[in-house]
Amino acid sequence: MNNAFRPRGFHIPTVIKNLLIINGLVWLIQVTLIYRFNYNLSDLFALHYWKSDLFRPWQFVTHLFMHDTTGVGHIGMNMLTLWFFGSTLEDYWGSKRFLLFYLICGMGAAFCYMGWLTYDNIKLTHEAEAFLNNPTLNNFVILDNRYDLGLLLQNYYNMSGMREAIGNHDPAAISIAKDLVYNLVAAYRDMPMVGASGAIYGILFAFGYMFPNDYIYLFFPVKVKYVVGIMIAMELVHQLQSTSGDNVAHVAHLGGALFAFLLLRNWNRKLL
Repeated sequence: MNNAFRPRGFHIPTVIKNLLIINGLVWLIQVTLIYRFNYNLSDLFALHYWKSDLFRPWQFVTHLFMHDTTGVGHIGMNMLTLWFFGSTLEDYWGSKRFLLFYLICGMGAAFCYMGWLTYDNIKLTHEAEAFLNNPTLNNFVILDNRYDLGLLLQNYYNMSGMREAIGNHDPAAISIAKDLVYNLVAAYRDMPMVGASGAIYGILFAFGYMFPNDYIYLFFPVKVKYVVGIMIAMELVHQLQSTSGDNVAHVAHLGGALFAFLLLRNWNRKLL
C-alpha cells in the first residue's frame, strides 16, 4: 500500500465513533464536577500507584477514558489521532479486533507505567529516608534537583535560601525541609495518570507497521514509518531525560507501542 494517506472525509467507524463520544462525555463530566462542585473524578478513575490509598484495580481500564481538564489539548490531540489513524485500522481489521487491540494496548501501557512508577516510588522512598535520617545539604540537593521540591509541591520557599540554611545546620530550615520531603513522598504516591495516549501510541505503531510506505502530508509528503519512528524515538529520549517539570507519562506511550508490536507479531504468526 503506497498511497498518500489523508483523513477520509467524515468517515468514522463504529468503535471509533463510540470512543469519541464516550471520551468526550467523560471529559465534560470531569470538567463540570471539578469546576462546579470541586470534585476530582480522577481520584476514583485515574490510574494511581498500587500502594496509594486511591488505587483501584478498575483504573487500569478507566484511566483510558479520562483526560486533563485544564484545556482541550490533551483530549483533542488524542481523539484526533484516534480518528486520523484508527479509522483505517478498524476498517481493515473489523470492529471487534480493533477494540480488542485498543484496550490491550491501553492496559499494556498502564502495566508498563505501573512498573516504572513502582521503581520510581521505591527510589524516592530511599532518597527521602536518606535525608530524613541524615538531613545534610547533599541529601536535600539530591531530592531538590530531581523533583524540584518548590515546583512540584507548589510552595513558595526560597530554595537557594533553604539550601544555604540547611548547609548551616539551621534547625528551623531542616524541620521545614523534612515537612517538604514528607509531603513530596505523599504527593508522588498519589499522583494520577490519565489519558488514552498509551492506546493511541499503539495505534500509531500499528499503522506504521502495517502501512509503512504510505504518505502523510505535513508541509510535504513523508512516509508513515518515518513519522511514527521519530515520534517513538522522541518518547524514548524524553523518558531517558525525564525532569521534574515533565508530567507526561512517556513510558506509557512506549508501553502502548510495545504491546502493539507484540500483538501484531502474534497475529501475523497465527496467519502463517
